[in-house]
Amino acid sequence: MAARKTKGRQKVEMKRTDNQDDRSISFSKRRSGIYKKASELVVLTGAEIKVIVFSPSVKPLSFGHPSVESVINRFLEDPSSMDTYHLVEAHRRMRIEELARKYDEMLRQLDEKKESTSLRLKGKRKENDSEGWWDAPIEELDLKDLIGLEKKFERL
Repeated sequence: MAARKTKGRQKVEMKRTDNQDDRSISFSKRRSGIYKKASELVVLTGAEIKVIVFSPSVKPLSFGHPSVESVINRFLEDPSSMDTYHLVEAHRRMRIEELARKYDEMLRQLDEKKESTSLRLKGKRKENDSEGWWDAPIEELDLKDLIGLEKKFERL
């Protein structure tokens, strides 16, 4: 078996690299890892998170849930205004739930319309198929069809 040409996926020792290009690459890869972990924490716990990272070029990069601004405002506001925040947040959640219910109801109505339209079309197809019932060869009809044919003649 031939020896590997690359190191593959191995644990990298934590130390500062001197090469600026390597440092930038490492930063961009690890930054996405930090954002991924923060996102997982939000999903698992429902926490409100704000992560600020400064790149090697001193550019601030951030991640926040539900938004960067809401987390910062919550941090900077005094505790007395938290009641207002909770009221607004509760109203927002109720509105989202209401819209979700309306959406579900509209989907249900759409399904009902599709089903009724489908049934109506099937009925029209049967009417169209039965318009030429007198043209059908009698020898090819079974007992059920013959009885139906007899009833149609009686109605005439």
